[in-house]
Amino acid sequence: MTPDGLTILPSAHGARETMDRLATAVAAAGMSVFARIDHAAGAEAAGLTLAPMEVLVFGSPVAGTPLMEASTTTGIDLPLKALVWEDDAGQVWLAYNQPAWIAKRHDLGVGAAPILKAMADALAKVADSALSSAAG
Repeated sequence: MTPDGLTILPSAHGARETMDRLATAVAAAGMSVFARIDHAAGAEAAGLTLAPMEVLVFGSPVAGTPLMEASTTTGIDLPLKALVWEDDAGQVWLAYNQPAWIAKRHDLGVGAAPILKAMADALAKVADSALSSAAG
């Protein structure tokens, strides 16, 4: 079952490669990478085991700031985040929150539509780049 408002896509690449490709695509799209969180490394440091799992925190203040001005609580969902993980069967996945879901959650209204469309287009583009069969 896919959680509400989440896009989940399969990757033909390994988890690390998928995340590397995503980070490269985000930077190439002119967005900033604010953090890369390796949950598996954190688990290992605590003496626990977790399959490969990383979160990339990224975005553009030009796009995000007007949304946070419209609704301060939007700041809990911005900057954007993407999760890459490997499941028990070895399949790698990429997931991110849909901008329309963020808008609904924070009651952003129709004025935010152009920014949300641009965000959705940018997310689709960087995801496609990360998941494509072309060399990263």
